[in-house]
Amino acid sequence: MLDNDHFPIQKCIQGDDVRTLSDHELLAVILGTGSKSRNVFELSAAVLMECGGFSGLVKSGLREIAKYRGIGLKKAIRIHAAIEIGKRAISDPVHRISIDQPQSVWKLLLPAIACQQNEVFWVLVLNNKNCILKKAAISMGTVTEALVHPREVFYHAIREGGSSIIVAHNHPSGITEPSKEDISTTQRIVKAGKLLGIPLLDHVILSNTSFYSLKEGGYI
Repeated sequence: MLDNDHFPIQKCIQGDDVRTLSDHELLAVILGTGSKSRNVFELSAAVLMECGGFSGLVKSGLREIAKYRGIGLKKAIRIHAAIEIGKRAISDPVHRISIDQPQSVWKLLLPAIACQQNEVFWVLVLNNKNCILKKAAISMGTVTEALVHPREVFYHAIREGGSSIIVAHNHPSGITEPSKEDISTTQRIVKAGKLLGIPLLDHVILSNTSFYSLKEGGYI
């Protein structure tokens, strides 16, 4: 058996990011245990090789997976459950939401910012039809150049192949008027977006009861 230090769960507990795990390590986490003749890592590597990687695994039926030596129906169900989670995440309703006005941003993020005591900065990545590809909170704290850097703002947009972005953050005070920092940060994001070819459509400041659009305010 492999040493515990090499087990993927232990690696992640010690600080490794789950995204750094190899394919067979990810599958090993799902399987949990190996068989009498093979440890969990050997088993997961063998299954991936036999079925042609994750793409082949996704196309395999429940009993088709269960027939692999050392798997069985229980582990096959675990694999199918993990696949189903991925499918549901991809088809999540948020991906079908079209953002056509600042109020849409406010309605979308209100559940997340309601009664929030800290400022949270959000990035909405949009496709060419203004539908959301990704919604991500990238920082917490007062909006400053140090906390909200263009590389963090555009990270998800580049990764998701976004056509444009909208950013938003809340003012716990309830006053949605933009600060000097809000305006300067917005202008920096606009400049970076022009260089990257991913325009900033709006920066919306949110409160529990209202919102302010920096685009409508003439800052974009």
